[in-house]
Amino acid sequence: MDVSDQQQRDALGESILAKIKTHAEGDTSGITLATPLNDLGIHSLELTEIIFDLEEEYGIEIDMNTADAWENLSTVSDIVAAVRALVASKS
Repeated sequence: MDVSDQQQRDALGESILAKIKTHAEGDTSGITLATPLNDLGIHSLELTEIIFDLEEEYGIEIDMNTADAWENLSTVSDIVAAVRALVASKS
């Protein structure tokens, strides 16, 4: 992976992390990629809004309903990885 690819990946991760923080409850300063989604106080409606925001911003389609999302995604990093894979598959 070259430097520009690494910077793009870091920018993508930071952008997604920022979106998640807008939906989390309480103090968001300690939220990292390793933070479990259950610790964020994000409920199914907020998760749906996050998914919609990500689809719109990155021109991707996240093919899962909210129940599946909760079963398959456990940390912030899982969301970032899923979006990265979808973005990469577009190019």
